[in-house]
Amino acid sequence: MGRAAAAILALLTLAFAPRSVPAEMIPAGAFSIVAPGAPLPAPWQPLVFRNIPRHTRYALVSRDSVTVLEAQAENAASGVARPLDIDAKSYPILRWRWKVANLIEKSDPTRKSGDDYPARLYITFRRSSSDASSFDRAWSAMARAFYGVEPPHAGISYIWERAVPRGSILPNAYTDRVRMIVVESGPEKVGQWVAEERNVYEDYRRAFGEEPPMISGIALMTDSDNTGGSVTAWYGDISFHRTDQ
Repeated sequence: MGRAAAAILALLTLAFAPRSVPAEMIPAGAFSIVAPGAPLPAPWQPLVFRNIPRHTRYALVSRDSVTVLEAQAENAASGVARPLDIDAKSYPILRWRWKVANLIEKSDPTRKSGDDYPARLYITFRRSSSDASSFDRAWSAMARAFYGVEPPHAGISYIWERAVPRGSILPNAYTDRVRMIVVESGPEKVGQWVAEERNVYEDYRRAFGEEPPMISGIALMTDSDNTGGSVTAWYGDISFHRTDQ
């Protein structure tokens, strides 16, 4: 083949090559590919709170020959979190698995004094600057200056609860910007790995009555500081998927 013909063929190949296809899945927490005992994989980082001196202990451990994230809270609270930039409408399906060793007997999602859960997965959503009020913009600027982070517009917290029925959507006891969705409830599945799947896009619309903005982050949290108990949980891999997957 002459050089001219080869060049034409190369151009035709490029012209008719399929365009890049969006990824079918976005991994958010790929703990299984990390060695047990290793540090949290970037960009995951600890999430601690002022005025809470005792922190939950998080560690990557091997369970059933797979690396998972273990959380142990003894009258303690803290989380682990990472930033994200995901369109909830394009990747609405959230999948993860978790296991709890025990429930928190005094937990009560309607009261601040009972706002403890053996396991929760928290999704935050970004507020667009065009939708923000002058107060919101001032609050965002102050939060960036003092804490170095952008406060989320809203959040959904998927929780493992003690008694509230599965599927319940509850306001958070501390803020009206967060809705709690009960994914598991009661002792039936305690001590078992449970695979979960949620449509984050539809959950947000049901919880807030509006279209969701971009997903800005994810956090995991096992806490017992309000009730003073002890609890252990494990978190497996977390991923976002398109609806046709």
